[in-house]
Amino acid sequence: MKLFDEISPELADWIAGQPVFFLASAPLAAEGHVNVSPRGLDGLRVTGPREVLIRDLTGSGNETAAHLAENGRITVMFCAFEGPPRILRLYGRGEVIGHGHPDWTRCGEHFGEPPPGLRQYFRIAVERIQTSCGFGVPLMDYRGDRRELLDWARRKGEEGLEAYRERHNRRSIDGLPAPD
Repeated sequence: MKLFDEISPELADWIAGQPVFFLASAPLAAEGHVNVSPRGLDGLRVTGPREVLIRDLTGSGNETAAHLAENGRITVMFCAFEGPPRILRLYGRGEVIGHGHPDWTRCGEHFGEPPPGLRQYFRIAVERIQTSCGFGVPLMDYRGDRRELLDWARRKGEEGLEAYRERHNRRSIDGLPAPD
């Protein structure tokens, strides 16, 4: 295990080359569910030596947003599936940046053209940066992004996505309100 004071340019370059990462969050309640969410689709940017920004698309749940709204705790994990072994964890506090937030446009500038289904951004103030060996992570070949989520959102359209979010994304599985 190695700790870093900040996300160095070398780590930022390595992060940018990872096609998948994982978000972990949990409610404060001891009986609440810990959520681990795989992400891809070029959805993360290092925006500072101790800050990352995540683009969040409409999905089947909204657990991460609910947990961030309740307590802010989040961990981002990357695994090297190609090349030398490495696991990188970014521990921090996050906030949800929704459509009405004053920083919405500024967040979007880090990503370019918004994909269909863009729901919100998560801005994370990184408090701990830690690597570990990753010797147990399998080697796998990256073949490309799945397009199903983008195609689904495109077919639904904005009105359909709003209706879907209202039905499926307003509360976490533990009943916490989820901002949008």
